[in-house]
Amino acid sequence: MNEYTSGGTIDLQGAWHLSSVDGDHGASISIPGDVHSALQAAGLIPDPYFARNEEAVQWVAERDWAIERSVMVPDVAGSWYLDIDYLDTVAVVFVNDIPVLSADNCFRRYRPDVSHALQPGENKIRILFHSSITAGAERQARQPFYIPYSTANSPIPNGNMLRKPQCHFGWDWNIALAPLGLYGSIALKQLDPARIEHVETEQVHHADGRVDLKVIATLHSSEPAVVPIHFDLDGERVRLDVGIAAGETKIVHVFEIESPRLWWPSGSGAQALYTLTVDLPTEVVTRQIGLRTVELLTDSDAAGSRFALKVNGREIFCRGANWIPADALFSRASEEKTEDLLNSAIAANMNMIRIWGGGFYEADWFYDLCDRLGLMVWQDFMFACNLYPCTEDFLDNVAHEVEYQVKRLSSHASIVIWCGDNELVGALTWFPESRDNRDRYLVAYDRLNRVIEQGVKKSFPQGIWWPSSPASGYLDYGDAWHADGSGDMHYWSVWHENKSFDNYRTVKPRFCSEFGFQSYTSLPVIESFADKSDMNIASPVMELHQKNVGGNERIAGTMFRYFRFPKDFANFVYLSQIQQGLAIKTAVEYWRSLKPHCMGTIYWQLNDTWPVASWSSLNYGGSWKAMHYMVRRFFQPVAVAAIPSEDATSITLSMVNDTLDTVTVDANLFVLTLSGERIPLKSVQGDCGPDAADILVTLDASEIPADGLLAWSFIASNGMTGEGHFINGTYKALELQPAGIETTVIATNDGAFEVTVTAKGLALFVMLESETAGRYSDNAFDLTAGESRRITFTPDTARPSGTLPAFRIYDLYSCQSVE
Repeated sequence: MNEYTSGGTIDLQGAWHLSSVDGDHGASISIPGDVHSALQAAGLIPDPYFARNEEAVQWVAERDWAIERSVMVPDVAGSWYLDIDYLDTVAVVFVNDIPVLSADNCFRRYRPDVSHALQPGENKIRILFHSSITAGAERQARQPFYIPYSTANSPIPNGNMLRKPQCHFGWDWNIALAPLGLYGSIALKQLDPARIEHVETEQVHHADGRVDLKVIATLHSSEPAVVPIHFDLDGERVRLDVGIAAGETKIVHVFEIESPRLWWPSGSGAQALYTLTVDLPTEVVTRQIGLRTVELLTDSDAAGSRFALKVNGREIFCRGANWIPADALFSRASEEKTEDLLNSAIAANMNMIRIWGGGFYEADWFYDLCDRLGLMVWQDFMFACNLYPCTEDFLDNVAHEVEYQVKRLSSHASIVIWCGDNELVGALTWFPESRDNRDRYLVAYDRLNRVIEQGVKKSFPQGIWWPSSPASGYLDYGDAWHADGSGDMHYWSVWHENKSFDNYRTVKPRFCSEFGFQSYTSLPVIESFADKSDMNIASPVMELHQKNVGGNERIAGTMFRYFRFPKDFANFVYLSQIQQGLAIKTAVEYWRSLKPHCMGTIYWQLNDTWPVASWSSLNYGGSWKAMHYMVRRFFQPVAVAAIPSEDATSITLSMVNDTLDTVTVDANLFVLTLSGERIPLKSVQGDCGPDAADILVTLDASEIPADGLLAWSFIASNGMTGEGHFINGTYKALELQPAGIETTVIATNDGAFEVTVTAKGLALFVMLESETAGRYSDNAFDLTAGESRRITFTPDTARPSGTLPAFRIYDLYSCQSVE
């Protein structure tokens, strides 16, 4: 039982008792937490992620569950309330068997008054969770007409009826568990005499070396009172004694900031942050404030209309990836693990993530971290790939959700755009019901979209609103999967339509917010969920850990197109990651070369929610796939890429420069023979202006022999360097020779290991891998004959003294050759 903390607050996080309502199962559960994880910890279900256990735990979501605990309240005088958020999802809260809250939205904060239900001494608090499967079916049955959902993504039906993460019902990368639980805070609080309902900020008069920061504090009280309130910005502290009425009262204070320190996205400047606190005698709310301006440019031009973000008056090319929840089960995620994932985004030269609309609005600390890292956030509202109800009760629920989330998050400098949904416009064409009666479902969509838009504009008028992703423009309901002249684009023809990698060069998006190609998760991760007998891409276990219909066949079919088939399962996994990286590299390098026509490439996806074959560049657990090492190179602010002409008769080396200064690029070009010899071709130099792309040199394809590769290395005047190769054809056509790779491993004093890799011949896409989890300073790199490269391997946890990790070494020749 908890006792009072400061300000009449009793924290109710910690140990609760979990039971199925039918009385068959009971266990301890730690709150915040989820039911599946508690049942697994108690030995009542197996690990859902291992082998085919997903099938064995489906019964959990079909039942109703309850959690309960007792709490001592010696004195119940005054006004008391429960403070609850991230309650997932259809739940009734009881205090001493008196219902005090009926909740049905995971994305809202609830603060029900419980004064009437409390008694002096011991009080029992119980939360009853209704099965989302049952609740979804009941709500679907009450709709005036059927509301389709994406069966391709959601094997558990009717998730679109509920305001909870849509990927909880399964997705083409997620396990289908329909989890439930309480993932945020829960506390019993005394209203004495007021609480802080919201703290919002508005930046005005960003000009002439100053900015005014307007702070709006909304207080809630049950009766009129006079309260002291303090506003503090980096030590500038102001006290106001204010009279407040029953209900809500807004208190405004303006800080005048001379010579403001501006917040910039990563790579464009410093992430200056100010600390803002608003406090009452019983409560303190803290925000970190980044001062900046942001605009979305949608000017018309010859191609259509632009889609470019301007921060502090400077257009920023957005380099990044889509973010999905850090784990399919809340209890398995943590701030530490999430921070590692976001740090990996920064390490790969990203400056943006898109928080995709089928997961969560993330916790406050997540956006604080993005503020500090300089990761711009494209924030979707949580609607994805389904159609949704437009009944009055559903829209009212959404309106409350939007108001709460926007007021909670709008002060974050990192959030630069608010987007209504993910792919709901396209979903109008996916179902026979909406194809046969488009008007009905389009009107229903528009009603939902308008509620979200109006909620944003009312709660945060300064926020940048974009109606949907993808969208060609405001009130444009066209096909933004294939139209590339305006707005943001989702380009999936290479994966879902089985087009070649070259097909990426047939479109010129203004901003591509989704595109991707699958690979298998790395072998050490596969070994964590599959037995040795399952190490076959067609085994039932591997097929269960592939959620995209036809995904395994597409990975294999692409290999037949570009490569000789790998010799075994481990090399199949390796080669799937190499081809994934090549696919995304092809798209990004071409689209960056179109700058400023294209001003953003946000690939699908950064992370995984569980160990699965997917489009991610990071494995479940945070280790880097081969692609993430490639991403770090092709997202480098100054980069050089080879772009073939449409008829393949010439090759242009393109320079791109995302920095503020002109850079001079010096490059050495050479022909790479299949024995690994480097034959000098020419040296070239070029200037690339600030925030620009330009041509370094154009070569005739005939300058590269059929049995050779074009290769280059470059150094820019700002110190950035890089290298690469280009093949004017397919890798399977190359008669590669043994690379003769040798390695030596030396332990360093700081617990890391230096791995020196030497090749006697040509080694393409050299990849180091160890069963010891850790990070490599580089990977998926090329070596020529006689070349060595020293790689630092840093284990996640210290190894016993005197022991060296064992490494697998892959390269393209050994991958495909049985020696």
